[in-house]
Amino acid sequence: MKSKRQLNQSSTNSRKVNFRDGKKRLQTIAKKGEALGTCATFNEKYLCCRVHVLRSVHNCPFECSYCFLQNYLTDGSTKIVDDIDTLIHEVENKVSAEPGRLFRIGTWELGDSLALEKESGQAAKLIHFFSGLKNAVLELKTKSDCVDSLLSLDHRGKTVISWSLNAASVIKNDEQRTAPLGHRLSAMQRVFRAGYPVGLHFDPMIFHEGWQEGYASLVQRVFETVPPERTAWISIGSLRFNPEMRKKIENNYPDSRLTCAEMVLGDDAKVRYVKPLRVSMYRHLYGELKKHVPQGILIYLCMERWDVWDKVFGYHPDTAGHLDYLFAKSLYERYSIGDIAPTRNDYE
Repeated sequence: MKSKRQLNQSSTNSRKVNFRDGKKRLQTIAKKGEALGTCATFNEKYLCCRVHVLRSVHNCPFECSYCFLQNYLTDGSTKIVDDIDTLIHEVENKVSAEPGRLFRIGTWELGDSLALEKESGQAAKLIHFFSGLKNAVLELKTKSDCVDSLLSLDHRGKTVISWSLNAASVIKNDEQRTAPLGHRLSAMQRVFRAGYPVGLHFDPMIFHEGWQEGYASLVQRVFETVPPERTAWISIGSLRFNPEMRKKIENNYPDSRLTCAEMVLGDDAKVRYVKPLRVSMYRHLYGELKKHVPQGILIYLCMERWDVWDKVFGYHPDTAGHLDYLFAKSLYERYSIGDIAPTRNDYE
């Protein structure tokens, strides 16, 4: 890692620290309560993919100016659940209760899946566990290049390693301390050569001078690196945050220009770019992706309205369960992931 951090073997220091100071220290903790939940919007006008999230890491060493954790975490300490067996037991109970459906489970909701892998080894243990599950796939999402310890593992195709990607100028200005784009792409190449499916998340798209050229160049570089057919799924989203986070962004990252754009309050109580701009950005990126990506690879919008799907793709899934089913269908047909062919009723 780029910075030095002290690895405490317990959480004996109960003093709460703020979001920024918490990045400088790392604690291992025991699992408390349920760690497996569902990532979801809470408004019927927005479509959610129903991915499950395993809350195994809290906070992140990176400095993304738009990160929602600066507004969400009440205790900013960076923490990793070290009792992997308890996490595994909870996942086993959940997926075994519904053998007819495929679960997508990610570890990235409250932190980066791989940024702390050198210190924790957590991802490697989870990859080993998921390799033996019939109806679940693990997603490790990162802005790092920390993949070398994973390349020789027997993952059996049951782990998707994903990258959050952005235009090079956005990475430079608003994703500080993350791996540069070239390093992420190099890691992506090593991963697909090791047999892992790759996930791509163009999210959040940031409106900035030269954004059209920036995102077109990004797509070109990605598919010069990884064959499109090795892509498990692709998400597209744009900058969004709770209204009260605006002041925190301005205080924590005074050089960022994120809050200068015109934004509106959505039905889910998050501020976003105005709809015509979002649609224009999504259509542009989707057009660039379609130059490379064959039919059958699922491209979807993250936390967006049904009508925006229609304007960008010309369709929208009927329900969140329908979108969940489309993931399972794609993975089963393209990678033989899942014990049985999915049926839509199991996802509604």
